[in-house]
Amino acid sequence: MELAKNQEHTVTIEGYGEGGMGVARIDGRVVFVHGALRGEKCRVLILKTLKSVAFAKVLEVLEPSSERMESDCPYFPRCGGCTYRHIRYEEELRLKKQRVQDNLSRIGGSDVTVEEILGAQDTLRYRNKAQYPVSKDGAVGFYRARTHEVIECEHCLLVRPEADAAAEALREYMQSCRVAGYDEKMGRGLIRHLYVRSNAAGESLICVLVNGDKLPKEDRLVTLLRDACPECTGIVLGTNTKKGNVILGDRYRTLWGSDRIEDTLCGKTFRLSVPSFYQVNRAQAERLYAKAIEFADLTGQETVLDLYCGAGTITLALSDHSKKVLGAEIVPEAIDDARENAARNGVKNTEFFCGDASDVAKKLARENLRPDVITVDPPRKGLAADVVESIAEMQPGRVVYVSCDSATMARDVKRLADLGYTAQRACAVDMFPRADHVETVCLLSKLKSTQHIEVELDMDELDLTAAEKKATYDEIKAYVLEKYGLKVSSLYISQVKRKCGLDVGQNYNLSKKEDAKVPQCPPEKEAAIMAALKHFQMIS
Repeated sequence: MELAKNQEHTVTIEGYGEGGMGVARIDGRVVFVHGALRGEKCRVLILKTLKSVAFAKVLEVLEPSSERMESDCPYFPRCGGCTYRHIRYEEELRLKKQRVQDNLSRIGGSDVTVEEILGAQDTLRYRNKAQYPVSKDGAVGFYRARTHEVIECEHCLLVRPEADAAAEALREYMQSCRVAGYDEKMGRGLIRHLYVRSNAAGESLICVLVNGDKLPKEDRLVTLLRDACPECTGIVLGTNTKKGNVILGDRYRTLWGSDRIEDTLCGKTFRLSVPSFYQVNRAQAERLYAKAIEFADLTGQETVLDLYCGAGTITLALSDHSKKVLGAEIVPEAIDDARENAARNGVKNTEFFCGDASDVAKKLARENLRPDVITVDPPRKGLAADVVESIAEMQPGRVVYVSCDSATMARDVKRLADLGYTAQRACAVDMFPRADHVETVCLLSKLKSTQHIEVELDMDELDLTAAEKKATYDEIKAYVLEKYGLKVSSLYISQVKRKCGLDVGQNYNLSKKEDAKVPQCPPEKEAAIMAALKHFQMIS
């Protein structure tokens, strides 16, 4: 029977797919079931069918899993903020670790093993940042899953109490001052989002994002927010007049107090503005960064490049273990924070660049920067293809990839593998208990030539002509490195010499294996080698 919408079926859940959905099969066809757990027998309703898969929801759990539990939140599952409030935490950790492993294997084509998942000690109110969307009718809460319908939420088990208090104060202000929420479809209305960032000391920085440059009775808003959040250090108005679902604005005005908040992480003090990226779970962030430093395997003599550095959290954590760390970030306010944070902590071996990661990476590659280690912590979309290429051009010995989306990370792992870097270690860190996302840190190392190419080449026994004796392979390498800042291999030199009709000796032979992969000399290196051959008068 063909699967069709609104059909009912009885299925057994075999495992988990993306988004924590249960996976079942009906007549061999994969069906993703919202809210079902591994091992359960369920009666389901087909919601949607596609060419190769279908989607369903649970109508009745006939045989429940021992991992199923009653939700502790009255808004679950209507509110889309949480995915796993109906499942024991141990099972959540198992499925998250398996998802990372599956992505690295299936998407990344890697045989690296996810060594462990570091679970959180606290799964309640761990978020130090809350972003509440505001609907056109004044609801302040969170989006229903996979929609932009705002579910009014007075008490959220993920955020700090002061965030809930600020949300209630904003509701009171909108009602008493008759201020409209934002209509996303029409682009009308004023208040779009409420943003609350908290620190370990219980202080908070509050930002109201508006479709304009000012609000009616701003002093009334400030009074209500300060009364609701006595430990608040600053209240900021952010302007965002662009259509779409981007939360943060392009300019900010301080209504009261400071536009920054301080927090401590990995023994360093950070001063953060509203746009600065900062991990939302402080305790787990420290474990994540410790794992990244472990994977980087630093001795104190290395130059490290940290792409997507945000306010410099990873950069400064790496600085204690490195000779020099360079940080790059596209958000100007975050770079200002990063430089200030370095100065505040007395860190003198860091340097920060403001710009798109792609542009910065290309610039540094052109300047022949050769970092020993590159760390990246990109947004969910992962690395742009040209960033991957620029990383490989800089030839670091190791790349430490920190990711909040293991699928896009796995895609980039495959791209980097094609450029000579292979995944060596991986670890998952549960930064977002009860929510769907999971952080991953992955170590990639540059392959030695013997690992990805088989070439029988003994330079000491090469049958050199008199002309070729004018320069040894080592002399050509040294000239190219000094003149152009490029490292070239004996293989590349031999390829260029062959093109020029120069003999490379009878002992130069490629592997006889049919599938041996032989990298070809890149154009810029070929040009540099050609210049070296002319310099040594081996060609005219």
